[in-house]
Amino acid sequence: MSFSPARTGLLAFLLLLLAGAAPPPAGIPPLVLKTTPLPFTPKEFYVADVVDERADKTAVALLLAPPPGPKAPVGAPRPVDFQGGFLPAVRQYARQSLARNTSLRPVVIHVQELRVTETPSPGVPGRVDGRVVVAMRFDWEREGNPVHLVDYRAGARYNRPAGQYAAVEPTIRQALAESLRYLNTWINQEAGRSGKLATGLQVSFRDHTASPEDEDTLFYSPARPLRWSDFRGSPRAGRYAAVVYPNFSYEGRPRVVNGQVVLELVLKTFVVRSSSWVGAGSETPYNLNHEQRHFDLVKLVVERFKQRIRAGTLPVDYYAGLLQAQYLESYREMNHLQDQYETETGHGTNEAAQERWNQRIDAELRQRGLKK
Repeated sequence: MSFSPARTGLLAFLLLLLAGAAPPPAGIPPLVLKTTPLPFTPKEFYVADVVDERADKTAVALLLAPPPGPKAPVGAPRPVDFQGGFLPAVRQYARQSLARNTSLRPVVIHVQELRVTETPSPGVPGRVDGRVVVAMRFDWEREGNPVHLVDYRAGARYNRPAGQYAAVEPTIRQALAESLRYLNTWINQEAGRSGKLATGLQVSFRDHTASPEDEDTLFYSPARPLRWSDFRGSPRAGRYAAVVYPNFSYEGRPRVVNGQVVLELVLKTFVVRSSSWVGAGSETPYNLNHEQRHFDLVKLVVERFKQRIRAGTLPVDYYAGLLQAQYLESYREMNHLQDQYETETGHGTNEAAQERWNQRIDAELRQRGLKK
């Protein structure tokens, strides 16, 4: 039995269909992105994932078709993608080209642009100019929250003979390699000093106690209780013998030391002398003690605020918001205690209740090392 060439081709096509395979594609073959080990080992991160965020996901390249003849111009651009698809190819490249140590920071690569375009070389028949553009955003998952680290954008060029595509994939691969090299260099430089890369938070406390006599603000100090000379405001008519308005605030001073955010909280427990006053003839030790206990109560609220911060865990990313929430809770506690104290002591007129509060406050001051 003999077959004509036409019948042979038809039979081969039918056999391919019966085997479930498609005939080989015509035109430019897909790009095979190779994975080759990069000449550096990350010490601060590993690639956890790659996310495709390109605006145009149709194909990675628009390559000029081969010329139909020896002297003919190159053909129109044709879309060509990576073999196996864009995301699987880039993900495999990123994960296999770098050593993967999962005890380091997990970095996610967001590919915002990776595009190859070509144009005929001006004045050089049979040559093609290619341009690769790459744009990345690098994030890392810290305590379950994405932290934006750095952006990268660059380009590369090549020139190839029309109809030969060997230069395309190595140029793309080199562009990807340079993006990873850039990330590695940036992280190595910033790991010990950037808050973006901090791996933990250490909190310390310092009480501001310095109170020069010529200043209007008096800060709490166990060694310096209230004096009647601190009540510099003008007396007001009413049933109160004296009035003091203690308050508290904090300031955070973060810095990064050896990859850790070290946060010093400066606590200020204070009264404003010009807002404090005493009526004529009311400057008795009993009344001064009553006002001092207002000051003591605020100091105890501050100590409880510290205790709650020490007992909890502040995340590196959101410590400021959580600190503010704890502060507001302590502020409400302060107002509640002051109202309770005033109500139960009858604004200092109930001596038995005043003595109970004196003992209660002194006991906690001793417990916290603020009174002997």
